Order: sequence, then C-alpha cells, then structure tokens
Amino acid sequence: MNATSAPVDDLVVIGKIVSVHGVRGDVKVYSFTDPIDNLLDYRRWTLRRGDEVKQVELIKGRLQGKILVATLKGLDDREIARTYADFEICIPRSELPDLDDGEYYWYQLQGLKVINQVAQVLGQVDHLLETGANDVLVVKPCAGSLDDRERLLPYTDQCVLRIDLEAGEMQVDWDADF
Repeated sequence: MNATSAPVDDLVVIGKIVSVHGVRGDVKVYSFTDPIDNLLDYRRWTLRRGDEVKQVELIKGRLQGKILVATLKGLDDREIARTYADFEICIPRSELPDLDDGEYYWYQLQGLKVINQVAQVLGQVDHLLETGANDVLVVKPCAGSLDDRERLLPYTDQCVLRIDLEAGEMQVDWDADF
C-alpha cells in the first residue's frame, strides 16, 4: 500500500470504509454503487481521507446484509485496519462502465443549473439523496437563482424533463413556490 498523486478531478467516490470486521484485518465497506456489490468489480482502489491518499488492492469481498466485507492486500491486522475507517473509496472515472442513453452517473448531475418550464433558475444540483421511493436532487441557490431557497426535487421522469450535460443545464417541471 503506497501513496499516490492520482488526479483528484479524475476520481469518483464509489464507497467508504466504515469500520473493521473480524480479527484478520478485513474492513466493512458502505457502497454507493447499484447494486451495492458492483463495488467489488473494481480491484484497485484509491483511498482518500482529507489530504491522505493510499492505493490498495482488493483481494476479495462479500456482501453481508447491506454492507460489504473486503479483504485488502497486505492488510491483515485488526488494529491497522481500524485506522482505515472513514476513507472514501475512489476509482478513475475512466473505469466506470458506459451508460445507456438517458442514464447518468450522480457526479454528472452535480453542478447542473436547474431551470423550470417558465425559465426560472431554481439553483444548481448540489448532491443527490437516495430514498426508498426515488432519488432526490438537492438544489441549492447559485448565481442567477430566483431566490436563495434550497429545494428538494424528485429525480423522476415526471419532474426532470431534459438534461443537457454540454450546456450544464437540467430542465424540470417544478413550480418555484414548491
């Protein structure tokens, strides 16, 4: 396990180490992928926590409830594994599989300007929340926003009408008073 200077702009967070598992140095991982065990398809991880960056290699992993348990190469001590808690698991964007038309990764939606059908700028997508029913866009005010309200919009076909990544815009069917 060694440090790296991987370009931060090229990395996508796909999970997070949350704690240690067992006595052999395995770690518990919360996955941001869908399905959650897709994270195990990536063998080389860049771990990032603040300014600290490490390269690790996944030896094996398994699904245990809603958490993954991972064995990392060279990590076989429980106390050392404990120090890996709170590291984000990152991979280069180039390793993500291509999506079908009309599908987007969350990182692609972040920063898009959100405009309703009467051309009001509601803000820009700050991040997304995963809920049981559907994902939710957290739209925060930005330069040129109608007001300084934060809005939560459902990420559904009824609400999101069009996404233009090149223009950096998302057209929505959403009344500014909601």
